[in-house]
Amino acid sequence: MAATAAARLQAGTRQAPALWQMRWLLLVLVAVAEAEQQVPLVLWSSDRDLWGPAANTHEGHITSDMQLSTYLDPALELGPRNVLLFLQDKLSIEDFTAYGGVFGNKQDSAFSNLENALDLAPSSLVLPAVDWYAVSTLTTYLQEKLGASPLHVDLATLRELRLNASLPALLLIRLPYTASSGLMAPREVLTGNDEVIGQVLSTLKSEDVPYTAALTAVRPSRVARDVAMVTGGLGRQLLQKQTASAVVHPPVSYNDTAPRILFWAQNFSVAYGNHWEDLTSLTFGVQDLNLTGSFWNDSVARLSLTYEQLFGTTVTFRFILANRFYPVSARHWFTMERLEIHSNGSVTYFNASQVTGPSIYSFHCEYVSCLGKNGDLLVPRVRPSLWQMTLQHFQIQAFNVTGEQFSYASDCAGFFSPGIWMGLLTSLFMLFIFTYGLHMILSLKTMDRFDDHKGPTISLTQIV
Repeated sequence: MAATAAARLQAGTRQAPALWQMRWLLLVLVAVAEAEQQVPLVLWSSDRDLWGPAANTHEGHITSDMQLSTYLDPALELGPRNVLLFLQDKLSIEDFTAYGGVFGNKQDSAFSNLENALDLAPSSLVLPAVDWYAVSTLTTYLQEKLGASPLHVDLATLRELRLNASLPALLLIRLPYTASSGLMAPREVLTGNDEVIGQVLSTLKSEDVPYTAALTAVRPSRVARDVAMVTGGLGRQLLQKQTASAVVHPPVSYNDTAPRILFWAQNFSVAYGNHWEDLTSLTFGVQDLNLTGSFWNDSVARLSLTYEQLFGTTVTFRFILANRFYPVSARHWFTMERLEIHSNGSVTYFNASQVTGPSIYSFHCEYVSCLGKNGDLLVPRVRPSLWQMTLQHFQIQAFNVTGEQFSYASDCAGFFSPGIWMGLLTSLFMLFIFTYGLHMILSLKTMDRFDDHKGPTISLTQIV
C-alpha cells in the first residue's frame, strides 16, 4: 500500500507542471482573444447632419472610447432624445460581407431592413471596428448623457409605450446570435434579428417619433487572429506560413483649441550624406513628440517636427502649407509650398508644390521622395543636396480637419496609369488596322466592260 501511494504521489508530481502549463496557455489565449475583440457599430438617425464623414484612410484603425464619444456627443446633444440600442450577443464586420446583399444582390441579404433604414436615414455612420471596452461601457455612457435609465423592451412592450420627443428615453433591445453548430444557421438568426429591427422601426415610424438608433454587439462572432504563435508552435499545420502583422501607427496631430494638422506615413526615413535614419518609431505614436514651432490659421499651416541628437545634432523638419481660393474652380485648394530642414544653423529647402488638393480633402501618395525612382515629388532648390527624404504612404491634412481622422484623400496617382496607356495604344492600333482594311474593301471596283460574243473580240496588245 505504501508503495502504491508513493507511486501515485510521484505521478501527480509529474503531472503538476503539465497542468500548470495548460492553465498558463489558456490564460494567454484568453488574453489574446480579449485584446483582439473589435465589433462594428452602425448609427443612424431621423435628424440630418449629425455626423460627418468618418472614414479613416489608414488601414487597421480601431475606434477607441474617446473617439467614439466625439461621434456620439453631437448626436446626443443636437439629435433626438429617444435612443434605441440594438445589442447583439455576437457580430463582426465579416457577417455583413458574408450574409449581406453584396454586388447588388439585395434579395439574398440578411440585413434588408437595416440596409433600407440606412438608405432612408438622413444621417448615418458606420464604424467597422470599435474597441470592445468602448462598447462595453456604451450603455452607461448613454445613460449618463441622456439622464435616463435603460429600459429593456421587446416588441409587445414597445407597442404599449408612449414616447415623447421632448423627454429622453434609452430603449435597449437585445438580439441573439447562434453559432452554425446550433439549432439555427447564422443567416437565419441574422435574418430574424433584422426582422426585429424592421418591426421596431416601423412602430416608431407609425407613431412619428424622432429617434437615434445604434446596432452593435458585446463581442465579435469571428476570431480574426491566429493564436498559433502564442502557443509556441503548438497546433501548427503543415505548410503553414506565419505572416507578421503590420503595426499601424496613429497620425501626428497638432492641436491648439482643436485638431488642426494631421500627418501620417507608413515609413518616414531621412538621409544626410548617404547615411539613412528611420524616424517612423520616433514620430508616430509618440506622446512627447516635439511640435514646437507649429502654427495654423485659415490660410497658412506649419507643422514642425524637432528631433534631438539626429545625425549628432538637433534637426527640425517643417512642412509649410498654404490655402488659397481659386475663382476658376470656385473652391479653396491647399498646396505644400515647401519642406524645410533646419540643422546647425543652416536651412535646406525642398519644393513640394505637387502636393496639392482641395482644402476639404487630405492628400495621399504612395511615395513622396526626392529620389527619382520614387516619383521625385520633393525637389531640392540646390543640387546636389546632402539631405534626402522618403515618405512612404504619405498623408497630410492641414485644413478642414474634423476630429483626429483624415477626410477623403486626394491621391497623387494620375488617372492614366501605364496599363491604361498600353490598352489605349493597342486599341488605337487595332482600330487603325480595322479602318485601313475597311477602306480597302470599300475601294474595290467591279468591272464595267464585258466581252460581247456578237461583236468583235476584245484583243489585248502584247507589250514586249
